[in-house]
Amino acid sequence: MKRFVSVLLLCCACSLSFAQGRGLPDFTELAEKQGPSVVNISTTQVVKGNAQGLPFPFDENDPAMEFFKRFLPRGHGLVPSPQPREFENKSLGSGFIISADGYILTNAHVVDGADEVTVRLTDKREFKARIIGADKRTDVALLRIDANGLPAVKLADPAQLKTGEWVVAIGSPFGFDNSVTAGIVSAKGRALPQENYVPFIQTDVAINPGNSGGPLFNMKGDVVGINSQIYSRSGGYMGVSFAIPIDVAMEVQQQLRTTGRVSRGRLGVVIQEVSKELADSLGLARPMGAVVNAVEKAGPAEQAGLEAGDVILRFDGKVIASSADLPRQVGASKPGSRVILQVWRRGAYRDIAVTVGEIQDEKQAANRPPRTARSAEQASNRLGLVVSELSAEQRKNMQLSAGLLVEDVRNNAVRADLRTGDILIALISQGATTELKTVDQFNRLLAPFDKASNITLLIRRGELQTFITIKGVGNHGR
Repeated sequence: MKRFVSVLLLCCACSLSFAQGRGLPDFTELAEKQGPSVVNISTTQVVKGNAQGLPFPFDENDPAMEFFKRFLPRGHGLVPSPQPREFENKSLGSGFIISADGYILTNAHVVDGADEVTVRLTDKREFKARIIGADKRTDVALLRIDANGLPAVKLADPAQLKTGEWVVAIGSPFGFDNSVTAGIVSAKGRALPQENYVPFIQTDVAINPGNSGGPLFNMKGDVVGINSQIYSRSGGYMGVSFAIPIDVAMEVQQQLRTTGRVSRGRLGVVIQEVSKELADSLGLARPMGAVVNAVEKAGPAEQAGLEAGDVILRFDGKVIASSADLPRQVGASKPGSRVILQVWRRGAYRDIAVTVGEIQDEKQAANRPPRTARSAEQASNRLGLVVSELSAEQRKNMQLSAGLLVEDVRNNAVRADLRTGDILIALISQGATTELKTVDQFNRLLAPFDKASNITLLIRRGELQTFITIKGVGNHGR
């Protein structure tokens, strides 16, 4: 009994010593010193109403328009006047000062479409900001205000950041200026869907609307990233947030400051992750690299001799551990430069020299076709998908000869990683590839498969094509 009490006392003493010597970190000094370098950003966008002066999408012949005319009194601002009107949309975000002469970093989505940007400092001074440039692909924007002697942040090297390390965010969630939240680095180098150029820092720091564009600090008070996104099913913080590494942001801001735009390299290939099954079939010792699904006609890759089925293992001497590494490496390369690719082709290594091309400016029109009103009434198929045939105009705009639009994803279909707006191009099973042209044809193709069957779909998502394997066709159901 005495021995048990002694061990218990020793454990208590050790716990007390740990709590006293290695307790939770104190963020007070960091918040006090770095708070003045964080700014509140408010934007105003002027939205023009329709001919009736309404900001709502009512047509003159819409039944709702008749309701407004009949039952709401005139002269009280409820029924539109015959003159067009303008309305202001306002939004809030955060940013931080990177130089004493007024340069500020924030997210591109914070200032997207803004007609007026106002920056407010912690000392309550307000300035109208100029947008020097914005890059949607990395979600980085550079602003400038006419001021000098401002408190600028110090920048860290994100490569030195470690998983599990404490980090602090300062910003304006829901408009509450200079709010401080803290957490740890959950992971580094995260790849997110449709975000090919940023190796995100994942944290569990509380980030909410209004934090966007604010800085993420390490415990030394140096900026390691820009808070950009959250993963949420509710629209609010759920424990997973993402920051753009500051070295990526600074490379972007340098180009924005110099030329007002960002120049990126491109190969002209469609790539996919190398799974263990694919690595085995290709004779690779382990899953790594990026497998080429398609090669753009007359693009840099085709001109260099790259082929579909090649696995790119190195780009300019840098290892491509996963497919997400390739777009970042290519995008960071200078257009016109000549680099060596190491590829795996038919059981052998090859070195291929390629001249890097340049990514063109983003298209103004989105490629995703609009949902149709009838989709809500349609039944889902065996995969839990509601699909419709593309119109001739949609096929022409996307340069496709056929395809089916995913209008809704129901029940367990989400497990197949298919999303609303995807275009189903072809079905592949047992080595046979069938182009998808009609809904009836697609359903007939699915009919013979049982719960043990696996099929692969070639889909288009945005500008990219990829293969998605669905395991257990019968398990997705209605």
